[in-house]
Amino acid sequence: MKKISFFILLLSFALWSCQNIATSKEGQKLLGNMKLLDIYLQNNDEKIVDILSPDVSFGHSNGWIQNFEDFKKDFSSKKVTYKEIQQTELSEIKKYKNTVSIRRKIKVSGTYKNQDFEMKLALLEIWIRKNTVWKLWSRQSVEIKP
Repeated sequence: MKKISFFILLLSFALWSCQNIATSKEGQKLLGNMKLLDIYLQNNDEKIVDILSPDVSFGHSNGWIQNFEDFKKDFSSKKVTYKEIQQTELSEIKKYKNTVSIRRKIKVSGTYKNQDFEMKLALLEIWIRKNTVWKLWSRQSVEIKP
């Protein structure tokens, strides 16, 4: 019985912590930047670099890894274009000092090398706060197979 009570206490604390960051003013800025990331990707908007850390790392579901310079080059060449990016789930938010990890799922469709694609992705994003601004530091995606 003590183990169950302890587990419930830990679960409650974890949920409270996630809700605490999401409802704070600081958390709202972070969630706003997270939404901007999706919007900028979908619209191929060059302002995306404003919310990326200079040492950002993107790990794509196909094993492709990009640093900041690779991302800027590929983004401006429209190597990949997104028609739609829709978040379907936000499952975890964990904060430690000026770092937040977010686990979420998205549904994406677009074109890669003139080939249309549509997939569901699980994402792990690491955001860091520099001064008062949240910047994406790392993002790893994994395709969710039906």
